Amino acid sequence: MRPYETMIVFDTTVDAQLIQVALDRALETIRTNGGTPGTIDRWGKRPLAYEIKKRKEGYYVLVEFAGESTTVDELHRILTLADEVLRFKILRRIERTSRRVPAAARARSEEA
Repeated sequence: MRPYETMIVFDTTVDAQLIQVALDRALETIRTNGGTPGTIDRWGKRPLAYEIKKRKEGYYVLVEFAGESTTVDELHRILTLADEVLRFKILRRIERTSRRVPAAARARSEEA
């Protein structure tokens, strides 16, 4: 499973309960497709960089999760169909790996 994060911008004219329902639906989609939700960071209402559907502000939520490509595809489908969502972006996070030194560089440092 690979780590992902998605930023979801909800419409602020929608009731807060409907935003929570849409967020719960997205998290359930992650779970049912073999993913595991991680941290959920609610940024709250923020001004948009530009108008989207004649809205000047949105309710931002950052969700981290781990899953497969099928999980991401289904989450993309669910968020596209949600009327409460103005915009969203799903990104694959960089996996932290140990830093390896190439053998040629190691040999040069040992010779010195």
